[in-house]
Amino acid sequence: MNMCRGLESLPITCLERAKELKARFGGFLLKQELNFMGLSNKADKLRVEEALKWRVSFQNLLAHKDGLCAFRAFLVSEYSEENIAFYLACEDYKNTKSASKLCAKAKKIYEEFIGCDAPREVNLDHETRTITKKNLEQPTISCFELAQSKIYALMEKDCYPRFLKSTLYLDITRQLMP
Repeated sequence: MNMCRGLESLPITCLERAKELKARFGGFLLKQELNFMGLSNKADKLRVEEALKWRVSFQNLLAHKDGLCAFRAFLVSEYSEENIAFYLACEDYKNTKSASKLCAKAKKIYEEFIGCDAPREVNLDHETRTITKKNLEQPTISCFELAQSKIYALMEKDCYPRFLKSTLYLDITRQLMP
C-alpha cells in the first residue's frame, strides 16, 4: 500500500519497464526463491498426492508445510506476502499462553500490519480496522479474529485461485509426475 503511493511519482516508462522485467525474470527469480527456501530440493520427498491435495482446499494448502512454503513464495512474487505473514502472526498470537506476552504481541501485530502507515499493511476496510483497534484496548486471544478472517477470505478468493494457475504450482506438480 505505502509503496504504491510512491509509484505515482515515477514516470510511466519506469513502471512499464518494471512490469516488463518482472514478466521476463519473474519465473527465474521465483525458482531462485524456491531453491533458497529449499522447496525445489524437496520435490523428491513431496508426493504427487500431497501437492494435488493443495488444489482441494485452501485449508489443505495452508496445513501442509511445503504447501505453505510454496504459497508464501508465490505471494512474495506477487508483492503481497504481508497477507500470509499477518495470518501466521495471528495464528501464533492465538497460541500465546502467557497473558503478559499477549499485550506486547498484539501491539506488535497492529503496528506491523494494521496501523496507519504500517510497514506491511494489509488491506482491511475501515470498520474492521476500527473494531480491531478497539479490541486492543483489552487484548484477548480473539482480538484479531475479524481482521484475520477478512485476510483469510481475501487470500482464499483472490490469491489461492491465482496460485493454482501459477507456473510455480504447475511446475511443482509437473516435477512430481512420474
